[in-house]
Amino acid sequence: MTKHEQILQHIASLEVGNKISVRQIAKALQVSEGTAYRAIKDAENQGLVSTIERVGTIRIEKKQKENIERLTYAEVINIVDGQVLGGRNGLYKTLNKFVIGAMKADAMMRYVDAGNLLIVGNREEVHKLALEEGSAVLITGGFDTSEHVKQLADELELPIISTSYDTFTVAAMINRAIYDQLIKKEIVLVEDILTHLDDTVYMTTSHTIEKWHELNNRTGHSRYPVVDDNLKIQGIVTAKDVMGVSPFIEVEKVMTKQPITVTSQTSVASAAHRMVWEGIEILPVIDSGKRLLGIISRQDVLKALQMLQRQPQVGDTIEDLVTRHFDDVSTSQEHCFQLEVNPQMTNHLGTISYGVITTIVTEAGSRVLRKYKKGDLVVENITLFFIKPVQIDSKIKIYPKVLEVGRKFGKVDVEIFHDGQIVGKAMLMAQLIDR
Repeated sequence: MTKHEQILQHIASLEVGNKISVRQIAKALQVSEGTAYRAIKDAENQGLVSTIERVGTIRIEKKQKENIERLTYAEVINIVDGQVLGGRNGLYKTLNKFVIGAMKADAMMRYVDAGNLLIVGNREEVHKLALEEGSAVLITGGFDTSEHVKQLADELELPIISTSYDTFTVAAMINRAIYDQLIKKEIVLVEDILTHLDDTVYMTTSHTIEKWHELNNRTGHSRYPVVDDNLKIQGIVTAKDVMGVSPFIEVEKVMTKQPITVTSQTSVASAAHRMVWEGIEILPVIDSGKRLLGIISRQDVLKALQMLQRQPQVGDTIEDLVTRHFDDVSTSQEHCFQLEVNPQMTNHLGTISYGVITTIVTEAGSRVLRKYKKGDLVVENITLFFIKPVQIDSKIKIYPKVLEVGRKFGKVDVEIFHDGQIVGKAMLMAQLIDR
């Protein structure tokens, strides 16, 4: 293993709640502070640790994807620019719900349970009661609390946090963070669909073509990743590579070197784009050390994309906002869609934003292409012309016209009208993926 990988393994082996530092890691594993810093940042990206200003870096429990809408107290501190007053050892814990304290103490306590986060002002009695109920406390308005309450927080390992924001702003910020994570939850990643290494048939650089024929007869597959003795990806070997080659030649001499690869965090949509663009059937999935984790096939990708289209939307993106108001008013002679520009679709000048125009063109082009050819598509290129600004509350009509549909590509001309005048024009080209 590389030093970077050793540090990541060391961090993963630490107990949840442990505090780590660059200097401590460098000394313990006898590596440079630069190497330790890069590895800690990588661990943070992987969800193994969380760095909090004025507190440090703490080993946290890696959240499962289905539990992404829950936050740890450490994440709350980063969201609200908070300061930890006590209970640092409980920062890694996950909060179940947050409660806003806007009533008398006795009435408030009926709503506070263990694992909650109570958002309240400078009411020390309430801080103490909440901690005793097993709830962490977030004090708004930048107020402090008593030393006795801080000691209690340390004893119970329940964070007590202070933020300068008011209660309403804090609640809005936490809601926004959960909402953003719900949108991320809907994005299917390669790690969700990959065939893991244990179930992957692969070859090593020392194997001969004879081994390829043996695997081909056994599995019926014709493409295999090739790795070295450390499982690092070296190439891909296919039926085309071995055709007419002596069975005693080493596979290393005929394989395609430096193959296109993806990581477990690559989105399935991005992987689909690469596979179609390059005309390949499988992609090796590798880790940061280029070691093989498994493979994904074109069939896996298409199945995931189809399933994604059937999933209910939880968090609204700009695309969801636009498509929800997209009305099909097509006639037998031409395709046409209608949309009213609402405040969320505008820029600071009160006219429709460029990003929304791009989404409109993409949606219109995609819908009309699907009428000509079933399947999934990936937009390859858009050329936009903004002719006139469109203000808030305007009703616009979008006329997409298919110029060409081939086996792999489609071209669409899109015109946007307001009050009978053309306000925008675009040319869209998309890759078509057969199901």
